[in-house]
Parts: sequence; C-alpha cells; structure tokens
Amino acid sequence: MLDFMPLFLFVAVCAVLMCGYPVALSLAGTALAFAGLGLGLDSLNVAVPFDPSLMAAMPNRLYGIMTNQTLLAVPLFILMGVLLEKSRVAETLLDAMTLLLGNLRGGLGIAVTLVGMLMAASTGIVGATVVTMGLLSLPTMMKRGYSSALATGTICATGTLGQIIPPSIALILLGDVLSNAYQEAQLTMGIFSPKTVSVGDLFMGALIPGLLLVALYAGYILIVAWRRPELAPLSDRQTLMDDLGHTGSLWVLLLKGLLPPVALIIAVLGSILGGLATPTEASSVGAFGALLLALAKRRLDLPTLSSALHSTARVTSMVFLILIGATLFSLVFRAYGGEELVAELFDAMPGGVVGATLITMLVIFLLGFILDFIEITFVVVPIIGPALLAMGLDPVWLGIMIAINLQTSFLTPPFGFALFYLRGVTPDHIPTSAIYRGVVPFILLQLAMLVALAGFPQLATWLPAVL
Repeated sequence: MLDFMPLFLFVAVCAVLMCGYPVALSLAGTALAFAGLGLGLDSLNVAVPFDPSLMAAMPNRLYGIMTNQTLLAVPLFILMGVLLEKSRVAETLLDAMTLLLGNLRGGLGIAVTLVGMLMAASTGIVGATVVTMGLLSLPTMMKRGYSSALATGTICATGTLGQIIPPSIALILLGDVLSNAYQEAQLTMGIFSPKTVSVGDLFMGALIPGLLLVALYAGYILIVAWRRPELAPLSDRQTLMDDLGHTGSLWVLLLKGLLPPVALIIAVLGSILGGLATPTEASSVGAFGALLLALAKRRLDLPTLSSALHSTARVTSMVFLILIGATLFSLVFRAYGGEELVAELFDAMPGGVVGATLITMLVIFLLGFILDFIEITFVVVPIIGPALLAMGLDPVWLGIMIAINLQTSFLTPPFGFALFYLRGVTPDHIPTSAIYRGVVPFILLQLAMLVALAGFPQLATWLPAVL
C-alpha cells in the first residue's frame, strides 16, 4: 500500500483543489503534509519509500525559479497583452476586419476569427481574449442576424487560440517544464550530454498547427453560411459603416487598425523565428511596442499604466506562487519514488508508447475541466514528461499535443473555462445551452487537429528542424 503513496499524493491534491482552496497553497500544503507523514513513519522505523534528502534541494530549486531567464518572458508578455487590451487595439482591428469582410457571406464570423487569432498572438491569455472578443464582437454579430450558437461558438473557439498561437504564455511555461523533463529523460537513458528544447522551438512547432486551426474555423463558418444562410446573413458594407459610425476611407481604417498589431506581432515572432532574439528578449520588444501603441493612440495615462502594472504583478505573482508550490509537490512526489512508479506503469500499459500517450492525453483532457493550464503544466507534465520522453517521443511534438489537448478541454461543456469566461459577458437572453451547442463543431475540429498531429508529427516538428 505504501508503494502507491505518490498516487495518493496526487489524488489528495486534486481533492483539495476541488474543495476550492488556492492552488499554490493546496500544492505546497498537501506536499508538506505528506512529507511530514513520510518523516514520521521513517522515525517509527516503518518501511516507507521516502527519501528525505531530496527535500534539501528546495532552496536551490527556489533560487533557480527566481533567476530563470526564460520565465522572465512571462511578466513582459502579460504586460504586453494588458496594454493592448487597455489601448483598445482589438476594437479598431475588429472594425477594420468587419468592414473588409462584412459583405462576404459568413464574413463577419471570419473577421472575428482572424481578429481573435491576432489578439491571441498579441495577448497570449485565453481569458483576456475570450472576454474582449465577447464584449466587442457578440453585440455586432447578434445585430447582424447571426445565430446565437454560431456567434458564441466562434468567439469561444477563437479565444482559446491564445493557448496555441505564439507567443502563448502556456507555451512559455510548457517549454521551460519540458526542457527540464527532456534533460532528465536523457540522463535516465544514459545520455550525459543532453540536448535541450527551448521555448522558441515550441513557438515554431505551434505555428503550423495554430494556423491550420484558424483555417479550419474559417472553413467551417463558410460552409455553414453557404449551407444555412439564415444562420449567418449577408451584411451590406455601407450599413456596417453606418453602424460603426465610420465615414472615412475603408483603407485608412484598415491601415490604422491592422498595421500596428500586425507589425508588433511580426517584430516579436519574427525576431524569435529569425534567430535574432530569445523569447525573453522578444517579450521586452513586445512590451515596449505595446507601450508605444498605447501612447500613439493617446490611451496611456498614469491611472492606465498603474492599472496595467498592477494586473501584470498580480498575474505574475500567481504564476510564480503556483510554480513554487508545484516545485515542492514535485520534490515530495520524487521522494516517494513517484517517477519510478510512473515509468513502471507506462511500461506495463498495453500498446507501449502509443497506449501510454493515449492514457496521458485522456488524463490531461479530464484534468483540464478542473485545473487551469498553469497547474497542469507545473504539476502533471513534470510527472509524466520524463517517462514519456524516455520512451522516444519528440519533446516539441509532445508539447504541442498537450497544448491543443488543453485548448480542447477548455472548450468542452460543461466545465470548459472558456465557456465560463464567455458566459460572464453574454446577455441573459442567450441561454447557456446555445453556447454549448455552438462550441461542439469547433471541439470536433480541434480533435481532428489532434488526430492529424498524431498521424503526421511533422506538422509540429518540421519548422523547428528547418529553422
């Protein structure tokens, strides 16, 4: 029974989290309780598989977290997203794309999809993108006669693109954790000069699957508009211009709305993909560029800047507190021999590496209903990552599969986080059932993307290998 203490530790953490306690305190508190139990049993000469010497590594781990150059990108990208949100870049961009594509059947839905993609690439935060797009685009779509299911489904699905479109906060955190897991797996395999996987590799690996998802969303909206035009009525461009209160040239509005965020995205991603900057350096470019955009739009004053910095500090503190709690959890898990137990369970699974990967993806998908991506990245991936990577999986492919899997679970009723975000800004006359119906086709498209990625790993691994 004591051999399964690592599994009891994991179940206990999930139970505490479901009781509603803060994530960081739940992880640290449960881990300390189990560590105390292990020390107590050891002092009573009870044969318990607990190695207390591993706990001595905690100070060095904490120092490593606070001096990690990769994690420095987190507050800078968060600041970039908050500044873009407060400078109302999304509003101008949505107006421009709506006028450009509004006279195409289904064009308004495609405009929302493209703007959601650009906002995802700008903010990297799912909640911020879903709420912003819900507030800005849902009233317009409903006014133009779109069905509530199609409108809410489109907004939810495009909002979750922040999980996979670089520069995603999720990919930054996942890249740091996978890098450690990959080196650990190679040392286990006897490779004493291990290769590394960087956040930039994950960014490059996510680019093609992310763009393919956008194409699938747009294709679905076009098919719905063609097959059932009453769900996505055709809009007149002049009527749209009157509704938006725009009397000038369409191309001037398009230039003002499209050029700044696209230029910023190209500056950030281009510097990473071109090898000119690390993700951390590129994040400073993004934050500074967002600051300049807010200044240029005359939406940056002292209260706005103070609010942006406060939001950034709050989210960053949450991330690092969770990371500290997860580090303590990981040490206690290892002290009980959890890594060996997971490796033995994976080796005993039918189907070998395929069966182990399927079970892992199913567990992560289900955990996505109750845990945010930060907890799953810091708690689950360090546990299963070394064992899976030691079985020969590509770390970039595994990272992108996990990211899309979490993106799908955040969209799946009844517990998907994106559904809760949108429900909070949706008018009362739109029922929750309409949101659930609307996201189902997009969930199927994401599952199709997962299957395609499983069948053709080159979708994620080709670009990093070339660049």
